[in-house]
Amino acid sequence: MKKTWMIGALSLALLGGAAGVVCAVQAPVGAEVTAEAAVLRQGSTGGEVKEVQRRLKNWGYYSGAVDGVFGAGTRRAVISFQQKNGLTADGVVGKATYKALGMNASYNVLAGQGGSGGTNGYTSSDLYLMAKAIYAEGRGESYTGQVAIGAVIMNRVKSPQFPNTVAGVIYQKGAFTAVDDGQINLEPNETAYSAARDAMNGWDPTYGCLYYYNPAVATSAWIFERQTVTVIGKHVFAI
Repeated sequence: MKKTWMIGALSLALLGGAAGVVCAVQAPVGAEVTAEAAVLRQGSTGGEVKEVQRRLKNWGYYSGAVDGVFGAGTRRAVISFQQKNGLTADGVVGKATYKALGMNASYNVLAGQGGSGGTNGYTSSDLYLMAKAIYAEGRGESYTGQVAIGAVIMNRVKSPQFPNTVAGVIYQKGAFTAVDDGQINLEPNETAYSAARDAMNGWDPTYGCLYYYNPAVATSAWIFERQTVTVIGKHVFAI
C-alpha cells in the first residue's frame, strides 16, 4: 500500500537546483566590496543551468538536451539569445542575462550566498530544490508553516530511515504529491527561498517531525496513525 507521507496544496518549480559558479567581485586591498556577481558559464552544472536550457529551448535558441550541463551548445544558444536581446554576447549568464531570461529571483539567491556553496553546507542546487518543494507543498501556508515543510525534509535527510540528500528525500517514490503530479516544476518565489534557507540553517518549528499531512485531503489511513507533535496552519506534523 502506498504511504502518503506528505500531502498539501502543491505547486513546485523545476528541479535539480540552483547551481552554477558564484563569484565575489574582488576589490583592491583596503577597498570595500560593494557587489557580488553570480554567473553561469561553460562548465557550470546543475538545476540553474537546466532551467536556462529549458527556457532557451522553449524559445527556439537551443536544440540540445536539457541536462543541466553548460556545454558548447548551451553557450552558443546563450550568445544567440544575448545578440537578439541587445546584451553583451559573451556566452556567460550574468545579471543582465538572468534578467532577460526572467530569472531574477534565481540570480538574487545565488549572488546572496557569496560563495560557491549553499546554505549551511548545502549547495545552491539543494536550496533551489528545497524552495521548489516548499512552494509546491505550502505556498498558501504561513511563513512558519513553509519553514516547517522544509524542516521535515531536513529531518528526513538526517534520519537513517530516509535518503541522505535533499534530492533523494524529495524524489523518493510516493513521498510528495507535488512530484507525482508535476507541480514540482513550478517556479518558487522569494518567500519559499527564504523558508528554505531558514530550514537549512536549523529552524525546526516541527520539533523533529518526519511527516506532515493535510487531514482535509489525506487519503491514507497509515498517516493518521502517526503521533501528532504540532499543527501549523492546515498541516499536521507527526513522527
